[in-house]
This record gives sequence, structure tokens and C-alpha cells, in this order.
Amino acid sequence: MVSNVEVTAATVQRGDVIQLGGLPCRVADLFQLSQGAKQLPLKSGELLTMHARTRLVADRMLRRR
Repeated sequence: MVSNVEVTAATVQRGDVIQLGGLPCRVADLFQLSQGAKQLPLKSGELLTMHARTRLVADRMLRRR
């Protein structure tokens, strides 16, 4: 099951799918930067930097219990 969630640099997770320019981009990894920012290498090869105040909408797979 997929949930639509708002993510920040503090809450983004590997595997989240972020819509960028209308294209779905899956987060492959996370790297902590200074002042609460994170670099997100995407599966497609791009690199996205989320600053501490950046807010994006992502699709997240919900885990079954």
C-alpha cells in the first residue's frame, strides 16, 4: 500500500518516490549535510539537496505489520 506524505530533510527516507518536474524519482540513499540539510542521490542518477526548510510530497510504501 502506498501513502502520499509530506517530507522534509528530517523525515525523508530511502525508497521514497518524489515527483520532480512531473517525473517520479526514487531516493536511493541519504547523506547528512550541515545545518540540517541532506543530499539525496536518486535512482535515476540525479543528486537532490534538501535544505532544512524544504518540503516535498512523496509516495511512501507502507510496511505491513
